[in-house]
Amino acid sequence: MDISSIVGLIFTITIIIVVLILDGGSPAELIAHPSAIILIFGGSLGATVITSPLRTSLQLPKYVMQVFTTKAFDIKANIELLTKLADKARREGLLALEEDGKKIEDAFLKKGIAMVVDGIDSEQVSAILENNVEQMRSRHKQGIGFFTAAGGYAPTFGIIGTVMGLMNVLKQLDNPSALGEAIAAAFLATLWGLLSANLFYLPLSGKLKAKSEEEARNRYMQIEGILAIQAGENPRIVRDKLNAYLPPAELNAAETGDKAAKKPAASAQKARA
Repeated sequence: MDISSIVGLIFTITIIIVVLILDGGSPAELIAHPSAIILIFGGSLGATVITSPLRTSLQLPKYVMQVFTTKAFDIKANIELLTKLADKARREGLLALEEDGKKIEDAFLKKGIAMVVDGIDSEQVSAILENNVEQMRSRHKQGIGFFTAAGGYAPTFGIIGTVMGLMNVLKQLDNPSALGEAIAAAFLATLWGLLSANLFYLPLSGKLKAKSEEEARNRYMQIEGILAIQAGENPRIVRDKLNAYLPPAELNAAETGDKAAKKPAASAQKARA
């Protein structure tokens, strides 16, 4: 599960409820008029479906699940694997990676290593893999765009709901005792329009975009490692190149570990001398 998404949603809802209570209201007031909720969510989603391909609309539950789930991608393990493959390729040749490539679970990385073993030109390898990444990002943009569009429609439907509510208010001008409740019900639609956009739609869009960029960055890291292996680069150079994709804290830890590993090796060389 994606803890940050869950914690962020719960925290925001809690703040809204606390502020509502401090202002003398009640959480029950938010759902006192279900018609406003139906109009906002139904209207915004319906309008977004009009602007989106049917395939994208049908995948809406999948996009929501992606926000609250974490796709496992161990970048440090990938760097270690690519470094080991670079070392083996330099010592035994690219054909020696055939069996290792078959054991790789990541389909993208497996495909890249297979192309290298097959002797495909490096420019073609790079073009094919980069095209895969761009197509992945294009698919992700469909879900991102869906929630961004819904976030734009929701406040507008909130205003529509308020106007409809005020029309009902005008019908009750001869009943002053009912005006207060009718006006509150009218403005509840505007509140739900803003809440749905800024609590659900736009945050979902932003999270999907962040995850897409993270996955693309990891894929480009793999591409760089694959091309370095094909070029026969020194494993230490390969590791240094790929370590640049690590966050600063993890990069410092990795560099510290590399220095610690080199000290025993240097001591062993001196002893043999």
